[in-house]
Amino acid sequence: MKTIGFPISTKENETRRALLPEHISKIKNKDNIFIEKNYGDVLGYTDEDYMNQGVHVVSKDEVLQKDVICDPKIGDADYLDNLLDGQIIFGYIHAVQNRDITDKILRRKNTAIAWEDMYKKGRHIFWRNNELAGEAAIMHAFTLYGKLPYECKVAVIGKGNIARGASRILASLGAEIVVYDRKMESLLRDEIGDYDVIVNGILWDTNRTDHLIYKEDLKRMKRNSMIVDISCDRGGGIESSIPTSIVDPVYVMDGVLHYVVDHTPSLIFRTVSKFFGQEIVQYLDDIIEDKIEKNKVLKDAMIIKSGVILDQRIIDFQKR
Repeated sequence: MKTIGFPISTKENETRRALLPEHISKIKNKDNIFIEKNYGDVLGYTDEDYMNQGVHVVSKDEVLQKDVICDPKIGDADYLDNLLDGQIIFGYIHAVQNRDITDKILRRKNTAIAWEDMYKKGRHIFWRNNELAGEAAIMHAFTLYGKLPYECKVAVIGKGNIARGASRILASLGAEIVVYDRKMESLLRDEIGDYDVIVNGILWDTNRTDHLIYKEDLKRMKRNSMIVDISCDRGGGIESSIPTSIVDPVYVMDGVLHYVVDHTPSLIFRTVSKFFGQEIVQYLDDIIEDKIEKNKVLKDAMIIKSGVILDQRIIDFQKR
């Protein structure tokens, strides 16, 4: 039997939580759950709310001693350097494009189960979080742009969950929307000067070395236009994209405002936390009972096992 620790995220302005008191009743092995003190404060839950559901509330140091560490933005955690040998990390890791994260996991022979790779019958387990990323990004970006969506012609790149969330908010606020899919990349570049705002919702293929929009394309965009890169891949689909934060969300390059916040769902942390809890409680007992290999969703999302890389994308990217 394994223990699972839930630390408070150390990422700046990360206020999402992986587990709420209301979800704990669905966990069989409650005695193996350890929550950091004040974990629910930002959401209006007390430590007593958690303890009344049968889990333990302890210090951060004690949480980080557990067999499994569950943290939505664990790939950005400052405690990765101090993991214990053989621990399991469970959350958004994004190790494919980040050699530093991978090296930290390998150094301690840890196991990594990546939320971004959890799929059930073809659908991403956390699909709603991706939609919410699109919704939150549009709401936030337009407050910084200084124009309302109904004044704008907007290109949305992609038809997945992120793009769908972005399009929902844009449509509700009256924007003129044109959607481009992966087969229309060259057409987008031809028509780039038609738009006030370009929204990127495509997760970039790490094997590609080209871009959807190159730095040189910025000169052909409308004056005072904006790029909202929700996928937030540094130098990926949008060559000029540099990940930003909620505190410092935008920058200007060649006259184009860039919004590249890498954790927009944290802007609507109450909604996202509720969704997270509903999903992960379905997997916690299998993790605690050491049945990861028997759970297809968890097994397929295991990108590193005991210090051995299982995800070929990580190996391929590191060879570049």
